[in-house]
Amino acid sequence: MINTVITLFGGLAAVLVLYALGGLVRTLPPILRAVLAGGIPLVAYFVLIVGHWPGLDVVAIHISVFFATALVLFALTLFRRRGGRMHWAPKLLMFFFAGLTVLMGGFLYIANKGLPEPIGRWWLGSTGGPVYSGFSGVVPHNQEAATAISSELSKAHREAELGWDIDVSGLDGNESVRTVRIRVRNHTGLPVDRVVAELRLHRPGAVQAALTVPLPELDAGVYGGVLQVPASGRWLVELRLSRENTLHYQHTQELVMP
Repeated sequence: MINTVITLFGGLAAVLVLYALGGLVRTLPPILRAVLAGGIPLVAYFVLIVGHWPGLDVVAIHISVFFATALVLFALTLFRRRGGRMHWAPKLLMFFFAGLTVLMGGFLYIANKGLPEPIGRWWLGSTGGPVYSGFSGVVPHNQEAATAISSELSKAHREAELGWDIDVSGLDGNESVRTVRIRVRNHTGLPVDRVVAELRLHRPGAVQAALTVPLPELDAGVYGGVLQVPASGRWLVELRLSRENTLHYQHTQELVMP
């Protein structure tokens, strides 16, 4: 799994090291040192995210931070070669980029893992339930939002009439790969067969699921499969049980991956 905060600040440290090492080569111009110092960690990051696309916003932040840092280092080198005292304006610009890097890293941490639980409860308020402070993008508000309350009430009514006894195992813990088992019984204790079971994994606030895992029937009334969480941070896993093309049961649980 790729930790965005580690790749951002690790790449930032790599830019500093590579630029310093480039200074040992006297024939290497400062502008080329800056390009190599910002470009090499960026290429390594692109190779790392092959097959694990984190989103265009995260990639854009890495590009801007790496090359902005290299640009600041290039400006420092020019001022040192000219000699004299540096004007306050370039100093202010450098402090701005440094603060911007820390701020973006903090936003990435909150977006992936959310606020720490005590801060989230204090800042957002809570009535005792969990606080989902992770943010995965813009959520559209349309006509479906107006019918959300009645849909939830109808779903709860259907589940109460159904009388299924559902036992879920394998979703607790913090492993990236976990074996999930669902046992479904009716109100008499008999197994319920011909159920279409699946897990949908998505970020808090996301419209589309990042991953859908079908759970085939393993035994009478027992359904299971392997769930592999693709990245760290806060996730919502939704269990859906359908029968005869009708959704009968739906439950959402939070997963927090380190």
